[in-house]
Amino acid sequence: MLLRKNAKIEMLRKVPLFAQCSRKELDVIAGVADELQLATGRELTREGDRGREFFVVIDGELEVRRKSRKIATLGGGDFVGEMALVTGRPRNATVTTKGTVRALVITDRAFARLLETSPPIQLKIMRALAERVPDPGH
Repeated sequence: MLLRKNAKIEMLRKVPLFAQCSRKELDVIAGVADELQLATGRELTREGDRGREFFVVIDGELEVRRKSRKIATLGGGDFVGEMALVTGRPRNATVTTKGTVRALVITDRAFARLLETSPPIQLKIMRALAERVPDPGH
């Protein structure tokens, strides 16, 4: 069963990158987020690879490993890959599905188009990113 648009918007609202976006802006972002069903054992990201998409877990679980060590388990409402979309840096962990997972996915192309066509969203995402950068003076 596909998520209603309101449910998509509520999930995206929890992502720090989109926290400053208005409901109307979240509606635009939801429009570029595809809903996928992913099989058990599917590798969503591989440590060291370039990031091409960002995922928000609707339901199911993801296992996060760094240098082959399990560091976290993610579930509904959690997200992975947003920083790689913005920074272009390699993935810092390998993320694999543990069972069937439903997730929203935003590809790097859709994200780039979103930023190009919506300067207000771009500005809010840049502000959210700036807030995540550690202050070297503290």
